[in-house]
Amino acid sequence: MTERLPSPVVVDDLSKHFGRTPALTGTTFTVAHGAVHGFLGPNGAGKSTCIRILLGLLRQDAGTARVLGSDPRADAVALHERLAYVPGDVALWPNLTGGETIDVLLRGRRADRDRIGYLCERFELDRTKQCRTYSKGNRQKVAIVAALAADVELLLLDEPTSGLDPLMEATFQDEIRQVNERGTTVLLSSHILGQVETLCDRVSIIRHGRIVEDGTLAELRHLTRTAVRAETREPIDGVLDLRGVHGVRIEGHVVGFDVDTEHLDAAIGSLHGHGIVSLTCQPPTLEQLFMRHYEQRQPESVES
Repeated sequence: MTERLPSPVVVDDLSKHFGRTPALTGTTFTVAHGAVHGFLGPNGAGKSTCIRILLGLLRQDAGTARVLGSDPRADAVALHERLAYVPGDVALWPNLTGGETIDVLLRGRRADRDRIGYLCERFELDRTKQCRTYSKGNRQKVAIVAALAADVELLLLDEPTSGLDPLMEATFQDEIRQVNERGTTVLLSSHILGQVETLCDRVSIIRHGRIVEDGTLAELRHLTRTAVRAETREPIDGVLDLRGVHGVRIEGHVVGFDVDTEHLDAAIGSLHGHGIVSLTCQPPTLEQLFMRHYEQRQPESVES
């Protein structure tokens, strides 16, 4: 019988306070082998704190964290040879060039020199320039190139595309798919729902330091309602009674509502009889989803 390997990331009942302020409160989730796992939440939800614990940079107050089967603090040196990390705000050595910085970041890890060149071309990164001349987006590219060039088992990505333009965002997504197809496990922390929907097999959603949703995207279909706003020539009726339609708001000839994806066609069809003047449909932002589904959830007060 083949021995089953431990999951690359296991977070169990993790808690962390900064003074009296709770950052994590009983956070629990697991990342499966070969998965691209989305770690979602608004700014300040606890994503970065959790990832820093996984990197061994912070010590938790309670609970356990295991990375590639090891304790991230006790085995930090060995683990960092097997994983790569991209933070959301990259700070680089100002006097080094981009290429020199990539070499430093890859020290201790196996990397293909041809792949570094390929990735620099893909991300349009001039690695001959000094880091002091780089924009935020180019600083992110340096860290992304180094992470994707490393021959590692696990990528820990914390808002990695912050500062990238839409074209580079698409390139990033394509390269993540490719490294994942080669067997690399990815934990992607983000507040951008669309990015996670595109890449991830499973998502864990954190709010106020707690996991409030966890599952595959198919299991979380209720979080992907489409927001519809329409102006019609005739007064609106009927749409109030349709299956899958939520939060109807009517002001004269303008109606707004949210609709489950499988009922979108019927909802739009019901508007045609009223004479559509204008129509917009868009998926909700993650912030809007939290407001809609968790606005009644308040963070627990910290005892003095």
